[in-house]
Amino acid sequence: MKKYITIIITGLTFSTLHAQETTPEDALRYAVENLTGSARYRSMGGAFGAVGGDLSALKQNPAGSLFFNNNYATATASIYNTKNSSLYSGTRTKDTDTSLDLNQAGIVFIFNDDKGKTDWKKIAVAFNYENTNNFNNNIFSAGTNLYNSVGNYFLNQANGNGGIPLELLETQPGETFYELYDYLGTLPDSSYPNVNGFQAQQAFLGYTTYLFDSNSPNSYTSNVPAANYSQQNYYTSTGYNGKIIGNFATQYKDILFLGLNINAHFTDYVRATSLREQNDGQAANGVSYIRFDNELHTYGAGFSFNLGAIVKIVPQFRVGLAYESPTWYRLTDELAQHLESDYSSNSVSNTYVADPDIVNVYAPYKIQTPSKWTGSMAYIYGKKGLLSIDVSTKDYSTTRFKPKNEYPYTGPNGLNQFLNNNLQNAIEVRIGGEYKIKEFSLRGGYHFDQSPYKVDQTFGDLTGYSAGVGYNFGESRLDLAYSYEHRNMNQALISSGMPDPARISRYNNNVAISYSVNF
Repeated sequence: MKKYITIIITGLTFSTLHAQETTPEDALRYAVENLTGSARYRSMGGAFGAVGGDLSALKQNPAGSLFFNNNYATATASIYNTKNSSLYSGTRTKDTDTSLDLNQAGIVFIFNDDKGKTDWKKIAVAFNYENTNNFNNNIFSAGTNLYNSVGNYFLNQANGNGGIPLELLETQPGETFYELYDYLGTLPDSSYPNVNGFQAQQAFLGYTTYLFDSNSPNSYTSNVPAANYSQQNYYTSTGYNGKIIGNFATQYKDILFLGLNINAHFTDYVRATSLREQNDGQAANGVSYIRFDNELHTYGAGFSFNLGAIVKIVPQFRVGLAYESPTWYRLTDELAQHLESDYSSNSVSNTYVADPDIVNVYAPYKIQTPSKWTGSMAYIYGKKGLLSIDVSTKDYSTTRFKPKNEYPYTGPNGLNQFLNNNLQNAIEVRIGGEYKIKEFSLRGGYHFDQSPYKVDQTFGDLTGYSAGVGYNFGESRLDLAYSYEHRNMNQALISSGMPDPARISRYNNNVAISYSVNF
């Protein structure tokens, strides 16, 4: 006989709480760049630091806007296709996602000193929007774990930091499930100064669904039997990271080109996960099934700036140097959770559902991404084409969560110390070329992004190739690009209690088309 016991509060409620559980992935989502932009920029691997003449090149070196001869505008649409192959506990699964996006639009205005009254010959003012990251992604992982249950996560939360007091996990007379869940999220307070709210909420969900029982007021024992655990994890993310660039650049004679960008960033990210487990335990008492759902919504805005210079050594050869400041983001997280289990007592199975139907809105926090230096060289061989190379360096160990003195960012075991100890100064290399045949332009590119981790098993190097073609109509141009990227990484199914990550091989295949016009 199976009974269904549901603990649910109808009606969506919002509650503002203290910091939730953050991970290095939350920082790298904004610190790691992607090859995006116009079709010409993508087809040459983004190697535009000393080339300029493309609106997407402004983010590589803001002096590049001076290499437009006329007022110019570009718009780009892209098809993003992401394929993920997941290896978990010896089982390989695959998933894919395809989306269409208008990812770039920009305009530049050129002002020439036609009277020759000054050596500052030209001024460029430009505005460009780019979707710098498309977060649409699907990953499905499945396998049989011989050692670790999903229930370990909730047990760890209950026993961590000296243990959550049992009195906090039991509703008092007249107190509803929702009211206790809401109160736990506001901890610590003067009554429980050592209890973290997020940890207490997770323990409460596990206790309510009988994933563990208490054996003392601050200690708990799992109700999940030793068994083989068949596990499935569904991961879906959507959203974008966008940037609006305001550019100003000026040219001294035909030698020195200087530029400045002021950048406004904004982001909207939604990640939904559903982790499910069925075990083959035959005990009369214990948990046989667990389902844990989470939906995280992160949104906010940021600010950064760029400085850049390009020097013509000779008419055919240019060098460039550019600095990109850290991006200072202010973000807000919203989290909704759902947990259910099948628990047997004396061979009678009950289904317990803990669904507070509440969106936890956490206090805003800040992320500072690392700064970046880029050195560039380009050789322009007449009107036939060009070759270019960009080399960038970015110290990911300087990535920081703020406020620095708040949990979970501070201390020797805090997240900022982890970033400092495990991330490194990484190198990016971009190589591109273009060859013109009458009105046609043939292009190719290569880019390599070193892993931000010292040990790249967690988040590997990225290797990418690209190709494209363009046709010049005279006053307008049409460009088409294809780019391919591959990266391996580990993905934890849950943050603790299951140290067995899925190994993800990610393949990005993107097609971009741009239309540009002189005016």
